[in-house]
Amino acid sequence: MSSEKNSPSDTSAELARPSIWSKINSRLELSSVDAIRRSNADLDPVPPQRRTWRTHNFVMYWISDNFSPSGFRNAASLMDIGLSWRDSLVCITIAQFIVGVVIVLNGVVGSRYHINFSIQSRASFGYYFSYLMVIMRMIVGIFWYGIQAYTGAECVRSIIYAIWPSFHNVKNTLPVSANIDTQMMTAYVVYFILILPMHYIPMHHLKWLFTIKSITTPIVGFAIMGWVIHKVGVSNTSLWTQKTTLHGSTLAWTFLSGLYANIGTWSTLAVNVPDFTRYAVNDKSAFVTAFVLPATGCLITFFGVVSAAGSNILYGKILWDPLQLIDNWTSPGGRAAAFFCAFFFLISQIGVNIAANSISAANDLNCLFPRYINIRRGQIIVAFLGSWALTPWNILTGAPAFISFMSGYSVWLGPIAGILLSDFYLVHKKKYDVWELYNKHGIYRYNKWGTNWRAFVAFFVGWVPLLPGFIPTVNSSIKVSAGATHLYYLGYFYGVGAAALSYYVLCRFWPATETMLARAVLPDADVIDGHSGDDMEEGIEAALGDEVVVDKDDKF
Repeated sequence: MSSEKNSPSDTSAELARPSIWSKINSRLELSSVDAIRRSNADLDPVPPQRRTWRTHNFVMYWISDNFSPSGFRNAASLMDIGLSWRDSLVCITIAQFIVGVVIVLNGVVGSRYHINFSIQSRASFGYYFSYLMVIMRMIVGIFWYGIQAYTGAECVRSIIYAIWPSFHNVKNTLPVSANIDTQMMTAYVVYFILILPMHYIPMHHLKWLFTIKSITTPIVGFAIMGWVIHKVGVSNTSLWTQKTTLHGSTLAWTFLSGLYANIGTWSTLAVNVPDFTRYAVNDKSAFVTAFVLPATGCLITFFGVVSAAGSNILYGKILWDPLQLIDNWTSPGGRAAAFFCAFFFLISQIGVNIAANSISAANDLNCLFPRYINIRRGQIIVAFLGSWALTPWNILTGAPAFISFMSGYSVWLGPIAGILLSDFYLVHKKKYDVWELYNKHGIYRYNKWGTNWRAFVAFFVGWVPLLPGFIPTVNSSIKVSAGATHLYYLGYFYGVGAAALSYYVLCRFWPATETMLARAVLPDADVIDGHSGDDMEEGIEAALGDEVVVDKDDKF
């Protein structure tokens, strides 16, 4: 019997047959990926048709971000350490004004070049060193996504309490070691199911969510405060008589400590604000942030102070959390009011978690893995990691040191912000080549390691001196000098200022001449889409003057 051999055509067919991995890879790979630029549609500069955010949209965004259950609690820690409600309001307002200015200044990069923080950071840190900054911010975003998810679950629990009061009596079937009971786990699962579809909404369409939040949550805030004042009585002076119990230098340093803590709350957005301003219609759309952020922060904190003081009179204990306050509304009419308050707080919390945490961390994942992850996929990954892998109920109940550690992350974010601002305004005079930011062999590579050593040095100058004062916040058994502690209280000012100044000085004496441009190179939507657009080019040149250079040979 003669043996049969495969014909050449059969062998070719077998070689041509795709493997299982190649099939999986082809399904996972994004259709818009550009392997040469390591980019995709979500990482590219935003084209004109998706630049839909105007001034009023940014007003709504910041109102919605401040008006949340977390906003009600802002003054709690300050009043607990001895500041009066008036001093607490002043502290929070000043903190939000300062960070609002930083947000506005850094946001110009996004509204001008329509790129996110992940791409922006390459101009100052270098192509590869910027990935470390991206990873640092991504970790923070995932962490706070989980913490905010837990607050969202508290909103759901209050809704269930209002609809079914018997839910208060549901027996706990989870062990004590779980650090969460059956009621809260039920609410947590419901919250996760509710928020998951929201991650599918494109960022340039999310403005409607912030508009709804900016209308409903202030109404809820006024309603809760009005109810408290009505119940307590306008003439009851105990609402307004709490005074500062500190004096002299102790008062001054405590005030600065509170200022630093409240700036730290927004320090993440001060770094990644281009993730949102990239959708702006023009450069000036987001300037209103400098006013809206402190104004709304002051108002919502005032709501929280009045409500907490009133709860102490009504129930004999201070309820800083508005959700705990409305859980006491047990009459039929009170339960209806509690339902609507908790429902609108839930919408607020969903918006905060998507805007402040999910979008930002998803942009980072998009930058790290542009071949497979876009913003939508990134948000889903962040949702599962933050909500379930992180198990925030364990962190909140069993790891106060870790909470303190994450609350002090502005030690690192301050220097990052300082370097970004110094590079854009002082070193490069607002002139970047947007095409080169996507070129790993381009002018922003700086050296064979893809690291701008000037930014490397300035970054360490910005945070190393703060480390001794930061360590005791994590481990109280470690004692340091008063000077180290006081410097830590000035941490954001030092971090931003020292990093910005040292970076500028280094670039002044050792400039990276290859990155210095005579004119800015801005994105053009028709070039991005692969078309030739004379009309678009003329329109952009007319709008932005002689600072625009559009090179049609660069296919984006």
